[in-house]
Amino acid sequence: MSDRIVTSVEAARRLSALQAVVRLVARTGYRFVTTTPVTHERKVVHSGGRPGTTLRDVFGWNLPFAKESLGPAFLETMARAGILRQSNGEDLWTSSVRLATIGDDIFLHSAYPTTHLSAVFFGPDTYRFVRFVRRGLIDWLALPRTTTTARVRPPLRVLDIGCGSGAGGIVAARVLARAGVSSKVTLNDINPDALTFARINAAVAGIPVDLVPGDALSAVEGKFDLIISNPPYLDDDSRRAYRHGGGKLGCELGLRIAAEALQRLAPGGLLLMYTGVAMVEGHDAFLSEISPALANAGCRWSYEEIDPDVFGEELDRLVYSRADRIAVVGLSALRGNPPA
Repeated sequence: MSDRIVTSVEAARRLSALQAVVRLVARTGYRFVTTTPVTHERKVVHSGGRPGTTLRDVFGWNLPFAKESLGPAFLETMARAGILRQSNGEDLWTSSVRLATIGDDIFLHSAYPTTHLSAVFFGPDTYRFVRFVRRGLIDWLALPRTTTTARVRPPLRVLDIGCGSGAGGIVAARVLARAGVSSKVTLNDINPDALTFARINAAVAGIPVDLVPGDALSAVEGKFDLIISNPPYLDDDSRRAYRHGGGKLGCELGLRIAAEALQRLAPGGLLLMYTGVAMVEGHDAFLSEISPALANAGCRWSYEEIDPDVFGEELDRLVYSRADRIAVVGLSALRGNPPA
């Protein structure tokens, strides 16, 4: 047996064990809302170095824990999944992953702190993003049938660009299913770790998905009835995939994805983009630059500031010295004129 096959078999076993960990935790009724890194750090400091004793301590706050705090089934499955880490040479351990919840769904993502380049982030932006997607879809589905052709030809082709944990695509599929609309969901990310986590999260949620690695829309073919995206929007010195949005104070990637997505919408299709923009002297560069693309695509659209002031700590960095604030915004764009 070749080394490649051995590696592949071992990776498959670890993935199966990791999925089993998520299912074990989900069966307990676990609930956890993932916070900002600043709030998480404060919680760790306030713990005073005391070992964690609950599943929320272990998989939410990522606190060190003694093995006797968890049952044998958890420990054995975590060991098989390769997510047990010894903490500071003591007889304490930590989990190398975290688990968050949105409603009844549970999502695997990277451990705190998310400092490595391939980290898969989940936090307040995720919750705001899925709320934006949920509301946008409900409004879209409520339109008269003559307003969008997409409603009369399911299954709808759904694309989540830069899917991370897969939360957006999974929530979108849930909203459509509850409305009686079938969908075919594609999750895309340039980060292989994100697709691994998204695969497990979708499986646990019972949502069939196609996983496509690669750089946004260049990785997929054809047109889509629904495109959603929550691209990174900060100018990150370390260029971490989940944070760095490129030039223009972080909004370059979001602008590219939005412009390309508008051209890949089917007639009557909807783009829902949640992103951020550094406001400089009151000017919204994202809105200014995407407006011509919206006009050229023949879209009816709306745009809102979802939160006017996020990641305020970033403003201490030199690159943001001219910025007033960083806002998160939501763009909803419906492609084409209503059919006669």
